Amino acid sequence: MASLNPWGKLDEVQNERLMARRKTRKRIAIIAISSIVLVSIIVGSVVGGVSHNKNKTSQQNDNVSSISSTIRAACNLTLYPDSCISSLSPYASKGNSLKPQDIYKMSVLVSLNELSGASDKFFKSENFKNINDPAAAKALETCHELLSLAFDHLNDTLSVAESSLLNAFDDLRTWLSSAGTYQQTCIDSFQNVTLSKAAGQNLKNSTEYTSNSLALISSLENSITSLGAIGKRRRLMGYGDDEHPSWLSSNDRKLLQISAEKIKVNVVVARDGSGKYKSIKAALKAAPEKSKKRFVIYVKRGIYKENVRIEKTKWNIMIIGDGKDATIVTGNRNFIDGTPTFQSATFAVFGKGFVARDIGFVNTAGVFVS
Repeated sequence: MASLNPWGKLDEVQNERLMARRKTRKRIAIIAISSIVLVSIIVGSVVGGVSHNKNKTSQQNDNVSSISSTIRAACNLTLYPDSCISSLSPYASKGNSLKPQDIYKMSVLVSLNELSGASDKFFKSENFKNINDPAAAKALETCHELLSLAFDHLNDTLSVAESSLLNAFDDLRTWLSSAGTYQQTCIDSFQNVTLSKAAGQNLKNSTEYTSNSLALISSLENSITSLGAIGKRRRLMGYGDDEHPSWLSSNDRKLLQISAEKIKVNVVVARDGSGKYKSIKAALKAAPEKSKKRFVIYVKRGIYKENVRIEKTKWNIMIIGDGKDATIVTGNRNFIDGTPTFQSATFAVFGKGFVARDIGFVNTAGVFVS
């Protein structure tokens, strides 16, 4: 076996072995260093990713927290802050910034959804099926109409464009107030029957949410007014320079100012048969649905014993008479006879754009205007 010569060179076989070991060590060293670098890169990426996600999550949490604080501050101005916060808080998780008008619109949407669900539950509940009590049956019929009107008014508030919001606060308050009143009147109609508790519980949330929406729109108006962003705004029942409401069109003002003989009427009502119809209800039934043009009904002198209802599908109706002491409408419904208070009004108006002049009311249960 060849031996190592300390003063000479390695023999050929030993030299090859030595070179092979050196190459192996070099490869191992390279692999080890590469592995260390790779592990460092991976660890750095993971740590960096976790840190970025933490920062992103932290920012999102801060944003949600800010939105929650905004909702809480707005809800603290309502009569039912707890229900307001609980109903609107889910929107804070959306992660988008909220303006006061956004919170108001969300509140109305929550009211609409709750009222829709409550209405379905109301009329499909076993408690309200197969009612034998006549008073309860009439109350249920009244509620069906009232909740429908409340739903319409809530929808009306959402139909106002944001660009027109500044000039519509009076309308919005009126619609929201009416929506809340309709729901409460529905509950009150069951006051003397066994289902009063169930009715109140069923509409508890929707009435509170509607009240919250009304408080929020009033707060929004006050905030904008304090900033001087609203100049002279149109008042829903405001008056202009004369005795007529400022929201009336010029044509309607003329109709209210000129004599009855000069007004072009669509139909005539007369108790003595000299007109097309003998009752106001018959004339209203013949009026077109959702008309954009003014439909004028002339009611001649006489006493009309009827309860008049202008349904919500009858738009732009105008009724004129021969004077408050000549054309008289008198109803005979009352609560004592079993008629719910809501349905006892002698003259009830639900349609848009209604105008009347020279009509008198005697011994009536009242005039109801939606």
